Amino acid sequence: MSLLKALQINLTCTTLPWFPVGDPVTRQLINEIVAGEESDVDANGAIKSHFELYLDAMEQCGANTKPINIFLQELKNGKSFNEAFEIAKVPATAKDFVNATFETINSGKTHLQAASFTFGREDLIPNMFFSMVNDLNSAQADKVSIFKYYLERHIEVDGDHHSHLALSMTEKLCEKDETFWAEAEKTAKQALQKRIDLWDAAYAEIVKNKVEA
Repeated sequence: MSLLKALQINLTCTTLPWFPVGDPVTRQLINEIVAGEESDVDANGAIKSHFELYLDAMEQCGANTKPINIFLQELKNGKSFNEAFEIAKVPATAKDFVNATFETINSGKTHLQAASFTFGREDLIPNMFFSMVNDLNSAQADKVSIFKYYLERHIEVDGDHHSHLALSMTEKLCEKDETFWAEAEKTAKQALQKRIDLWDAAYAEIVKNKVEA
């Protein structure tokens, strides 16, 4: 979400006085995705961000949401990322993922932000979530119903439309600049590797806890 908000800040007008900025199609893409991420609906029709919906899903399935809530509260209280990481006891791979994301954000380069967003998130997530939905055990419906809904919303809201627009946005930002394309490719690969590392570590922790239980 922070990566998306960085794109919104850099590619649309978020200051006063307002005036049209950049490509109209890109503006529509960014603002449409922001609205969907920040102000979607849960299964009961209540307005929630996808992040809040994900936390609800984690609480329903019995996951420990205390660390992320502590982390967010410490940031709201003015702590640095490193301080919040330490207080919340954030795992190393999660720290690496967040730090890599904010390194891209802090670069100020929109073509890198777009590449990370498009290839590390928007173009990747819907198809991956589709297979996860099909694999969810219906026998555990009372524990994963919110998570299943969360995945389905990402598939429905993101889907091909947002993916194609995101690809178009990245193409427009890189244009015919070979250096931009090379940098975008490197950033996209790094974003994907950080996501793989994060999920591998999460899976290993789940298996470890299951064995110990």
